Amino acid sequence: PICINCGQCANVCPVDSITERQDWVKVAQAVKDPSKVVIVSTSPSVRVGLGEEFGMPIGTNVAGKMVTALKRIGFDKVFDTNTGADLTIMEEANEFIERVQNGGVLPMITSCSPGWVRFAEKNYPEQLAHLSSCKSPHQMFGAMIKSYFAEKYQVPREKICVVSVMPCIAKKYECSRPEMEVDGLRDVDYVITTRELARMIKQ
Repeated sequence: PICINCGQCANVCPVDSITERQDWVKVAQAVKDPSKVVIVSTSPSVRVGLGEEFGMPIGTNVAGKMVTALKRIGFDKVFDTNTGADLTIMEEANEFIERVQNGGVLPMITSCSPGWVRFAEKNYPEQLAHLSSCKSPHQMFGAMIKSYFAEKYQVPREKICVVSVMPCIAKKYECSRPEMEVDGLRDVDYVITTRELARMIKQ
């Protein structure tokens, strides 16, 4: 079978020999670098998954504790990926209206899941026209930080490091795709998983 970077092999490996690539150490180094402005964005599911890593009941909402931990680690700004999701919803809606009004390819399918996008690319390339051209929420958020935020707060784009905390290993692959880069700078510099964030907090 063709790997779609979904992470299920790491999820079910009985001996923990298959794990996600550990990027949290690089993130910790970036946080300690005084020349960088390190911005973190967390997926909504992280706030209810992170507590399990600390022995809390499944589904415990630890949003406040998580934000406090991120600030104490040293991130310069802490955001929720819902900001990017709101932008994605508006962009996808506009794209859908444009397709309906101008005879575009329908049905239109979201491109928010990088595992699904890779699955389609590898197995059903003839269906790619159905995928939305929009970036996923965390990628859209990263692009906004390195454009609008950089300009508004007068921070050079090259000094900004964007970190996404995601429940999905495929997001690591997604941020490395060539189309997720503008003028040699990635929209999102690092993706760490909920487990990696827990390791970072424990460290």
